[in-house]
Amino acid sequence: MSHTERPQGAGRPAEGPDSVQQTRPTGTGRPGSSGAVRRFRFTVLEGPQPGQSKDSNADTFSIGSHGLNDFVIEEPTVSRFHCEVKVDHEGARLRDLDSRNGTVLDGVHVRDAYLRGGSILRLGRVSVRFDFSPETNRLLISDRTTFGELVGSSPVTRASFALMERAAASDATVLLEGETGTGKSRAAFAIHQASARASGPFLTVDCGAIPGNLLESELFGHEKGSFTGAIQRRIGAFEEADGGTIFLDEIGELPAELQPKLLRVLENKEIRRLGANGYQPVNVRVIAATHRDLRAEVNAARFRSDLFFRLAVVRIIIPALRERPEDIPLIAERILTAFGAGSEQLAALSTPEFIAQLQHAAWPGNVRELRNHLERCLVFQDAMPPDADEVSAQAVLRSLVDPKQPYAEARRRALEVFEREYLDALLKLHGGKVSQAATAADMDRVYLYRLLRRHRLRT
Repeated sequence: MSHTERPQGAGRPAEGPDSVQQTRPTGTGRPGSSGAVRRFRFTVLEGPQPGQSKDSNADTFSIGSHGLNDFVIEEPTVSRFHCEVKVDHEGARLRDLDSRNGTVLDGVHVRDAYLRGGSILRLGRVSVRFDFSPETNRLLISDRTTFGELVGSSPVTRASFALMERAAASDATVLLEGETGTGKSRAAFAIHQASARASGPFLTVDCGAIPGNLLESELFGHEKGSFTGAIQRRIGAFEEADGGTIFLDEIGELPAELQPKLLRVLENKEIRRLGANGYQPVNVRVIAATHRDLRAEVNAARFRSDLFFRLAVVRIIIPALRERPEDIPLIAERILTAFGAGSEQLAALSTPEFIAQLQHAAWPGNVRELRNHLERCLVFQDAMPPDADEVSAQAVLRSLVDPKQPYAEARRRALEVFEREYLDALLKLHGGKVSQAATAADMDRVYLYRLLRRHRLRT
C-alpha cells in the first residue's frame, strides 16, 4: 500500500452540520470559528520508553527526534523529522518526510498512505501503534472570507486566515509553506499590511532567482571595493526594509554558506555589509516562504535545523487549490473582476456547469494557473473547460523537471521518479504478484525484486 491509497475501514474525521461551529468570544471584536477534527494517539511499542503515548491536539502531527515535533522520539534511527499525519476529509493521512530509514506501515514501506485504527508504524528501530480516539479537537478558524488579496470560505482556508491574523498581531518570524502558485507572496503582503509595520517598507528577495555569489550583497549590502565591481557602497535589503518587513521568497534555495549568516541576523538583529568591519542593528520583521518541505530538507542536511527553528516560529501552510474546490467560485469572481470583466462575461463564466468544470480540474499550478485559464477565457470570449489531460501532463512534467539542477542530476532524479511510479503502478495492476508483474513488464524477476527493494516497495 502506498501513494495515498486509503484502506478499507480507514477512519474519517467527524462530519455533519456540527463539524464547524460558530463561537463568539466574550468582549468586543471579530467572532471566531471552531472546527472539529478527530483526535488520535500514538503509542510506542518497541524502542525507548515502551508504552509512552502522545495524543494529537491539532489536525497535523509530526514524529521525529527533533524537539520541534509533536511526538519526540530520541532514537538514532529516527530522523529529525521522520513523518507526519494530517487529518483530512478522507481520514488520517500519513506522509514520510524523506526520512533516512523510511516509514513502514503494517510491513510495507510507504511515502504517502492512509491509516486505520490499530496500524503499526516502524520508524527505524522504533515501532508505534496508531489509534483513533472518540474525542475531537477544536480548531480555531477565522470568520473571514478574505485576508488581503486572498479569498476563500472553506474551513482549511479560514484556518490559515486565523493563523495569519495571529501572525499579524505579533512581530514573530513567519514561515509560509505551499505549492507553487498558492499565493504565498500575497499572504506575506497581507500579513504585513495587517501588522503594526504596515506603514513601513515591504521588500521581497527571491532567494531562488539570484545567483548565490550575488545574494549576500542583495541581502546585506556591500562596501565600496569589497569585491571586483563594487565601485560604490550598496545598501542591502535588510537595511532598506528597516522598520518594515522583508519577504524572503523560496528560502529553501538559500545557499548553505549564507544560512549561518541569516541565522545570525535573526538571532542578533544586526547585519554586516560585505567588506565592512562591524555590525549594525536592523529593525526588520522576516517572513519567509518555500514550496519545499523544509523538514525534509533538514533531514537531508540541505537546510540547517537551527535556521528552520528560527524561521518557523509561526508556520502557516497555504493549502493547494485541489484541497479547497469550494473556494473556486469566490476566487474566480475575484480574478474576473480584477481583469475588468463585464456583467455578460461574468455571467458566462459563472454558470454552474463551468464552475463545476473548474472545481474538478487538478490545477497543479494552483491559483496562478486558474488565473491564466480565466484570462484565456476572457481573451477568446469562451468558457473553455480546463483540459484535464493537458493539466495532468503539465503536473507530471513540472514534478520531474528542475532546471536549477545540472542536466545529469536532473535526469537521474527524473528517472528515479519514473521508476518508482511505474513499479508502484505495475504492482497494483498485478495484485502485488511479482512474478506476474515481471512477465508483463518483460523484466527479469530478480532484477524487478532489486528495483522494488531499492525504491522501498518491498522489504
